[in-house]
Amino acid sequence: MLKVETKTVDDHERYRDFLTHIEIDKLLKAAKKSRYPERDQALIMMLFRHGLRETELCRTRLSHLDLKTARIWVERIKGGLSTEQPIEGRELRLLRRYLLTRKDSLPWLFISERQGQLTRHAVIYIVSRSAKLAGLGHVTPHMLRHSCGFYLANNGTPSRVVQDYLGHRDPKHTARYTRTAAIQFENLW
Repeated sequence: MLKVETKTVDDHERYRDFLTHIEIDKLLKAAKKSRYPERDQALIMMLFRHGLRETELCRTRLSHLDLKTARIWVERIKGGLSTEQPIEGRELRLLRRYLLTRKDSLPWLFISERQGQLTRHAVIYIVSRSAKLAGLGHVTPHMLRHSCGFYLANNGTPSRVVQDYLGHRDPKHTARYTRTAAIQFENLW
């Protein structure tokens, strides 16, 4: 017998698939306990701050990073809009600390223990391991992308800016963040 899935009127209605800013801080703190704390903290911060997919993170090259101007070229996949984005404060410090640990000349920003390009599976493992240590339960790298979208929307960032920042070509993909953002319900009473 086939099970027929029914969709809700609003497809965005589902479980909470993002982390709060406090939970992101817990995740970063837990990453300090790994074998490669500088790399893992920088990796998690970049997934969150730039709304990167794990593949986008793995493909990021050192040449995309400009520490002098504190900018990074974010190359999107899936036909997304690639953009140059700022790197600020804590993220910049984490990246600098991580780069000081590197003794190689490999082209990728994040490398594996065996001195190769980091894989999607390694990124998934790093995030889930850190989440477990932080007591956050099941967390995926894509949840950090959603966390970025919800964070920006809840801070009042216009939906068009959120759309461009996350590389969405179609505004319907951005609507889930701006439509359910708590900020729009503030001062109603």
